[in-house]
Amino acid sequence: MKEFIVVDTEGSDAISEIAIIDRDGRLLYEAFEQNHPDHAGRLKKRSLAEMLQTFFRLAEKKQVIFHHANHDVQVLRRSCRQAGMPWKRGLQIDCTYELAHRYLPGFASYSLEYLSKKLNLKVNQKYFNPQQAHSARYDAEFTYQLYCKLMELKSSASLRDVLKDKPNPFSSSKVDNPFQDHPDLKQIYQDEFELLKATIDDIRDDRNHQSQGVVIIGEPGTGKTHLIMRLAKELLQVNRLLFIGQPNNADTVLYHIYTRILKSFVETVPGNGFTQLENLLAHSFVRILQATSQQNNNDETILSRIGNNPLALYSLAREGTDLKRKLWQHIERRTNEWWMSQYGLSGYSAQIIKGIIKFCSYTEPRRKELATRWLVANELEPEDAELIGLENWSADLSKEDFSLEAISVFSKLSLLDEPLIIVFDQLEGLGLESNRSLLERFGEAVKEIFTYVPNSLIILNLFPDRWQQFQTFFDGSVIDRISQHKIFLQQPTHEQIEEILRLKVRAIGIDLNRLFMPEELGQILSHRPIRSALNRAADYYRYKSRGIPLPASNQESSATDQAMQPAAQTTVEQRLDRLEQEFRKFHQAMQTIATALGSIYGTPTIPDSQVAISFLNGAGDCHDSDTDFLNPALAESLIVHPDATRQVLDYLKQQRQALIQDYDKLQIITDSDDIGKLMTIAEAFQSIQPFEMDCLRLGKKKLPEHRLFRIGSARSREIAIGFLQVEGSSFTSLLKNFNELVVTHKETNFLLYRDGRQPRIKGKVGLEEIEKLNNAPNGDYRLMEETDRIDFELLYRLIVDIQNRDLELDLLTALEVVTTELRENWLVQLFQPDSLLSQ
Repeated sequence: MKEFIVVDTEGSDAISEIAIIDRDGRLLYEAFEQNHPDHAGRLKKRSLAEMLQTFFRLAEKKQVIFHHANHDVQVLRRSCRQAGMPWKRGLQIDCTYELAHRYLPGFASYSLEYLSKKLNLKVNQKYFNPQQAHSARYDAEFTYQLYCKLMELKSSASLRDVLKDKPNPFSSSKVDNPFQDHPDLKQIYQDEFELLKATIDDIRDDRNHQSQGVVIIGEPGTGKTHLIMRLAKELLQVNRLLFIGQPNNADTVLYHIYTRILKSFVETVPGNGFTQLENLLAHSFVRILQATSQQNNNDETILSRIGNNPLALYSLAREGTDLKRKLWQHIERRTNEWWMSQYGLSGYSAQIIKGIIKFCSYTEPRRKELATRWLVANELEPEDAELIGLENWSADLSKEDFSLEAISVFSKLSLLDEPLIIVFDQLEGLGLESNRSLLERFGEAVKEIFTYVPNSLIILNLFPDRWQQFQTFFDGSVIDRISQHKIFLQQPTHEQIEEILRLKVRAIGIDLNRLFMPEELGQILSHRPIRSALNRAADYYRYKSRGIPLPASNQESSATDQAMQPAAQTTVEQRLDRLEQEFRKFHQAMQTIATALGSIYGTPTIPDSQVAISFLNGAGDCHDSDTDFLNPALAESLIVHPDATRQVLDYLKQQRQALIQDYDKLQIITDSDDIGKLMTIAEAFQSIQPFEMDCLRLGKKKLPEHRLFRIGSARSREIAIGFLQVEGSSFTSLLKNFNELVVTHKETNFLLYRDGRQPRIKGKVGLEEIEKLNNAPNGDYRLMEETDRIDFELLYRLIVDIQNRDLELDLLTALEVVTTELRENWLVQLFQPDSLLSQ
């Protein structure tokens, strides 16, 4: 903003008093004409000439702001004539009276008193008092507040035009996984980053390649996962980074870890276009050939043609040719020879090696998908297994034993490459009392990984209180292994957070100082940690780009409360403050409703300035005809919890878009993971309505992963929900057993879900069993298609993110909103209270 001063004069024929305020709101000058009878005895008495000289000196090269500038300029001109001084031409004058007409059209009056009251302006935390008006200093101070408000409206109007088509650069305030791409300010935590890299070097250079553990400890939002993202960005070309979120099923912790490791392995490495698994095999295989003492012609040809680029292995032969088939037969043979010489052929390792080679040999997406499903120990349809040249796993395979061996195979292959980076993140839910058995099994799994998985840097990201809990819960052997190195993330400085904001906003081509006024930036920077500051910046951006009112901020509210406690504050002023706060809450709730309608029904959002003018002019409430379509419960939630409601709606919208984008990507879907997600969702909903969870038994026969829910005031409703993502003979035998339960438990309703992206069941017997289930009066086989799957994942993510404090929301409030927003979802309908079922 250009340098300016705000001036008010009193007097008619000449100046009787003058006050000048600088651009920071401080009193620069105040004086009273020495001969004026009303000012006898005042200390700031000055001659008329001295007052004018000071005014002209302070006004030089500055914008001079008056309210009713014509009147003040006339008084100053008369004063110059009376003092025998020339009038200085070229003053740069602006008038808040005229500016108010431009930016606040339609007001009943434009007097300083009326505008100050209508806009709720304050000086020293007090509203405009007519008893004190017509004092130069008092009027100048309120004119200053008015000018700042008008400049804010002006800036908002022009800035809103600039921002209207630009995305909110602060909306993505957290890193969900290290394979995402977020702006990264390298000077933050750079020493900690170098320690991680040095530890990887130590593992690589150690003759025994023993795995080492690092615990990264930091409060929510300090950037633990962001640090891992930096590691991925810098090292994915060399190392393989494997990211594991919180397990959710105590019976399958190792299997969960393995499937997440495999999911990371099928991520594409930016810059080279190949998956991490393809990178691992290519680099390892080249080392195998180089270490072979008796190289044949094929070995020499391969080495000479790939040169210094192991990834050239994948372009040595064209797809579908005999040359490619022979090449991959040679790769498989040489790899098996090396493995047998080093580790023997016991257990599942030889089959796992073969599956890895098959995955890497295929370029066709379907075959790669089949190989991935095979690698997670799923049974394939016979023709699919034959298509990729692999034999199905035995029915009695232990997935926990298999998973540990598979992870070990990957790490032993990495001995020919570079150390693995295995990251455990989002573990806060493990600390819940209901998850004690899960936490115990997790500790055992981590200990087994340290024992059987060499050449790996194993990182745990934890909150300080969770780290304290882990130290008291796990035995010393586990703690010693996982915490060979401890990294404590300290809060960044205000200057560093400001640099992050600049880095973020640079993406949309806007200068940070244009986007935020100094006091706004100060309020944003007062929020800690980093994520909280980014979330507050996102709030301000929504306000400036779309007119959405700022939600309440605990930090700013408490600071305001303290500032509003002067000893001389009157009871009337306190009541006015409370009234203003209530008005703003109501205004905010109405705007939130309008915004929610805009996102749900495509209704245009009402700009904040228009809403304000409508209220200030007494034009009635902000009516929108589409409110009739808004669910009453959501409307009530919007008014009772406007900030939390908008936060949940924004979260659901953002996460839904991400899930839709990823929906058609290669996915690893398992029964154990889905049942774990269902249990997490159910346990959260138990805080709204208590119900019982159980499992059904059928002797020693295996059943699909399922849970039985007894719901209602008298546990009057019983429903069993299961998942069956397998195929082949496993699908048929498990469904047969499930159908036996359906027949023998006629009082229970049974739902069996299969993801719509899984292969369709083709076998005659399997299709007959599906038909039996659907024909049963208490049975239903359903495909979980895109909408239901995304809603299912949304519920799970919302709950886990709140548990991990990635989302600063109360769980009950969030569920209150989500049960209304997703009211058509089958799970929401299942778990909502009986009182809502009858509506």
